[in-house]
Amino acid sequence: MSFNPEQALQLARETLDIEAAALTGLKSRLDMRFAQAVQMMLNVQGRVVVTGMGKSGHIGSKIAATLSSTGTPAMFVHPGEASHGDLGMIKAIDVVLAISNSGESDELVSILPVLKRLGVPLIAMTGGMASALAKHADVVLDSSVEKEACPLNLAPTASTTAQLALGDALAVALLDARGFKAEDFARSHPGGSLGRRLLTHVSDVMRTGHDVPQVFADASFTELMREMSHKGLGASAIVDASQKVLGIFTDGDLRRLIEKGVDLRELHAKEVMHANPRTVKDEALAVEAAELMEQYKITSVLVVNQAGILCGALNSNDLMRAKVI
Repeated sequence: MSFNPEQALQLARETLDIEAAALTGLKSRLDMRFAQAVQMMLNVQGRVVVTGMGKSGHIGSKIAATLSSTGTPAMFVHPGEASHGDLGMIKAIDVVLAISNSGESDELVSILPVLKRLGVPLIAMTGGMASALAKHADVVLDSSVEKEACPLNLAPTASTTAQLALGDALAVALLDARGFKAEDFARSHPGGSLGRRLLTHVSDVMRTGHDVPQVFADASFTELMREMSHKGLGASAIVDASQKVLGIFTDGDLRRLIEKGVDLRELHAKEVMHANPRTVKDEALAVEAAELMEQYKITSVLVVNQAGILCGALNSNDLMRAKVI
């Protein structure tokens, strides 16, 4: 067996050309049947049940996952398992999206009469417009391709690409019709980066209680340094008796004072602090705190509540640990 790199590149380019042509053809055939399918899925009281055999089944599983994550409850049911008990998972309030390039897969065709008796609406995604699947369906989406990218024209390649793209088109149309927003997506992806950015609040990641460095305005410079060193934030709040923030002092401020040769021994916190520092509300999103820190080139920020009372603090390391940045 010999490997020809140039031939491999040529075949790769031909594969992409064939699959791109399949998608272009798919686009030109879209008609009101697509809108009907979207309407059926939009109105479903139960779930969109996606089913398909072989490679179409793999595509169907992905389509079901995409629908679920974009606001349309969906699940995948294997047609082979359906005829051995899993049909009980499908109810009359559901909509079935059945995927088959030929439209004649035995396992799929065998459950179509049962679906009809149950009164379950059926959407077919198939390249066989005269197939058994198409004849049973209430709406037929034409996913046919001129040829597969496989040199033998056998392995599902262009046809599965068309199915996948058509499934994505359904999901996008549905999320738009539902008014689905980034916040909704985040709620179904709490473990992902978008979920963390849109669901994590400052109050979830901030330091609280004794972990928040703070001194009164008349505290000595030695007290201020002891508080900063003990709490490890790289900064300390300066507050009044009611815990309102008067100022902040940071490691950077200390460095600049030392560089100027200032005698620090007799100074007090109010004499070295930055008055009226940038703060963030505890109810704000953590990503807002990150943006504030980036905008003003600071590494720590004090957190206040609605009344302007100091209730927390955080730095860039806290945000990194929470995977917000």
